[in-house]
Amino acid sequence: MDTQKQQPLLLSAAQAAALLSISRGHFYSLHTSGRLGPLPIRLNKSVRWIFVQLEEWVRKGCPPREKWLEVYDVAKN
Repeated sequence: MDTQKQQPLLLSAAQAAALLSISRGHFYSLHTSGRLGPLPIRLNKSVRWIFVQLEEWVRKGCPPREKWLEVYDVAKN
């Protein structure tokens, strides 16, 4: 039986910031400046980041959004 806690698929800004070991304020600063690669999705009034995108973004060296979207869009197609 798997005893490790499952990571949620979608993360709030607070959860995403905690995952990256930064403050929520710094997370929003990265997002608004374009230094955070992955874009959030909106579910009604909720804004969430996709866990696997954040994980891959870190693996790729945390490129800025412009570069990330070029790479991620190509990888998806």
